[in-house]
Amino acid sequence: MLRILIASSLLLAFAAPSTTLAQDSIDSETGRVAVETFAEGLEHPWGATYLPDGALLVTERPGRLRLVSTDGAVSDPIDGVPDVLASGQGGLLDVALDPDFANNRTVYLSYSEERGGGAATSVGRGRLDENGSALSNFEVIFRQEPAVSSRLHYGSRLVFAPDGKLFVTLGERGQMREAQDPNNHLGTTVRINSDGSVPDDNPFVGKDGADEIWSYGHRNVQSAALHPQTGVLWTAEMGPLGGDELNIPQAGRNHGWPEVSWGRHYSGERIPDPSTRPEFADAIHSWTPVISPSGMTFYSGDMFADWRGDLLIGGLSAEGIVRVRIDGKQVAGEEVLALGRRIRDVVQAPDGAVMALTDEPAGKILRLTPAASQ
Repeated sequence: MLRILIASSLLLAFAAPSTTLAQDSIDSETGRVAVETFAEGLEHPWGATYLPDGALLVTERPGRLRLVSTDGAVSDPIDGVPDVLASGQGGLLDVALDPDFANNRTVYLSYSEERGGGAATSVGRGRLDENGSALSNFEVIFRQEPAVSSRLHYGSRLVFAPDGKLFVTLGERGQMREAQDPNNHLGTTVRINSDGSVPDDNPFVGKDGADEIWSYGHRNVQSAALHPQTGVLWTAEMGPLGGDELNIPQAGRNHGWPEVSWGRHYSGERIPDPSTRPEFADAIHSWTPVISPSGMTFYSGDMFADWRGDLLIGGLSAEGIVRVRIDGKQVAGEEVLALGRRIRDVVQAPDGAVMALTDEPAGKILRLTPAASQ
């Protein structure tokens, strides 16, 4: 266990955990689910990942990174986080651990960065010290190009593949037509090495297109996870007026936005359905009305045995967790676990509990477990 959990009074100031856990329960197709407040006092928490000792690293959109201990205590902000442009939908976004974190203690962050009179999504990495109180030697390893004046649609999730390559999902920043141009990073999923260099087998290396791009023609992808059996990347993408999508981003493929969509423009103007343009890679599932997907994980624990292999997707407008049953590459069914709050991210705890980050000024981490039999 990290020393911060042994001698936190000396090494890191933690806020006291909530003394009253707001117990509640909700219905699901597999039985009642208990919901409790595990941690609170987080301002718009955005992304989370577990450290080997069971503590959580959590980002707050205004630009703070915090540790949440195994008993729900929230640390002071961790030093060494880069400056972020916390404006509109931007700020400090996702967090991920290096696959070799146990040896190198490297942490990756995505965030909106102000540059050149505009802003764009950037990714950087630094070393988390043994005390868990600071990042050192932080360096930017990837910058989305171009920077634009919009404060919308930054993406962005970070997912390491089994081969150590890093996927980064990027929104089109509200520049819809640019998502059809593979020479920029707007509306793309990119794939880079852990140091930011370009893998030799990326689909556009040596061809017409940005070398980092894996797939393009996306709108705003804020959900991404690896399938636990295949190791393939799955994403969930925000549509316009209707038409949120569940996708398997394909190397070198154009996923169609804004030429096609299962939704409409906010003005009500129709957009051709993807089935009318077979040259584009289509979604495997779509939602109208939207769920506004943000954060997701494939459940693999024992605590909810009936959920094993399901996708758990944070729903902003759905105000809960969308549980999607998967059969191969098809959706076999779904339900909304109604929590009454905008859910920004969903992660699985080491014991199999489900942790949900609420997108609120006074944000919380909710802990979901099977309700005790009555």
